[in-house]
Amino acid sequence: MLSNALIVVVTVVLMEVFSIVAHKYVMHGFGWGWHRSHHEPRTGWFEKNDLYAVVFAGIAILLIWLGTEGRHPLEWIGAGMTAYGLLYFVAHDGLVHQRWPFRYVPKSGYLKRLYQAHRMHHAVHGKEGTVSFGFLYAPPVDKLKRQLHALHGGAPRRHPGAGDAGDAATG
Repeated sequence: MLSNALIVVVTVVLMEVFSIVAHKYVMHGFGWGWHRSHHEPRTGWFEKNDLYAVVFAGIAILLIWLGTEGRHPLEWIGAGMTAYGLLYFVAHDGLVHQRWPFRYVPKSGYLKRLYQAHRMHHAVHGKEGTVSFGFLYAPPVDKLKRQLHALHGGAPRRHPGAGDAGDAATG
């Protein structure tokens, strides 16, 4: 039982590592066709980028099914992926992108750092020259400001609808 819980926790941590790499090299690379919608003003409840969540949920469901059919410990890896998906939904979609029916902006602590880091990611127009690719891990804000300055020689190019993304990069 303890080993199953450990598999879930390790999977959540590894999913964040995987997500950082996938976000930087897939979503901001050949997968930009889906991800672009996430960097543009949303016009409805869903965006094309949400297809990534559908794909990963499908993989998690498949792993859970295979595990319950005797291919252990795949069900626990699928459970870890599902837990990561829930954390992603709460932190990224809810907290950072305000896809909840209410608005909450953290004033201090790690949640504020996570919020600011991801808003700095969105401060740049397009797929190039962005910083902070994690969804649950956020580098220190000062480090990200230095990276943005080095990449853009000052203020990054913003796109219409960036909202307060530029504010996060300066404050």
